[in-house]
Amino acid sequence: MSAPERTRPIHVPAAGPPQVSRPSAQILEAIGQDGVFRMLADFYGELEQSELRRWFPEDMKAASERSAAFFVQLLGGPPLFNERYGPPRMRMRHFPFEIDEAARRIWLDAFHRVIDSAPANYGFPAEHVEGFRAFLDGFSAWMVNVAPDETAPS
Repeated sequence: MSAPERTRPIHVPAAGPPQVSRPSAQILEAIGQDGVFRMLADFYGELEQSELRRWFPEDMKAASERSAAFFVQLLGGPPLFNERYGPPRMRMRHFPFEIDEAARRIWLDAFHRVIDSAPANYGFPAEHVEGFRAFLDGFSAWMVNVAPDETAPS
């Protein structure tokens, strides 16, 4: 998979970086690293069925493991992402992809479907579901890099 060539300038959301709290470290304490990796594998299974599939490498398992390493680190675990891939710099890593609000919604809806069943499927603490969803909302808004009045090409 290679990123498509950008056709539009990189847009910076007026609100700037998200002003949201990191998800609670109690999530990682409850589900462990294995739970994070399983949850992200299920999330990538959702993405694999979406119209965003074209943006991901053929090996979705490797892609899910990369994201899981980020979330383990984000949740207060060992710095797996930094050790394996370098500093996260997630916005910069997403610049090759023209992400508009519609793409953000697809990504967010896929993650929400997984989070909705996370307490039952992974032992995700139910009291932290809303905080995690709030983080995802702010984080995903910062990944949008196509101006609202423009539409990313399909």
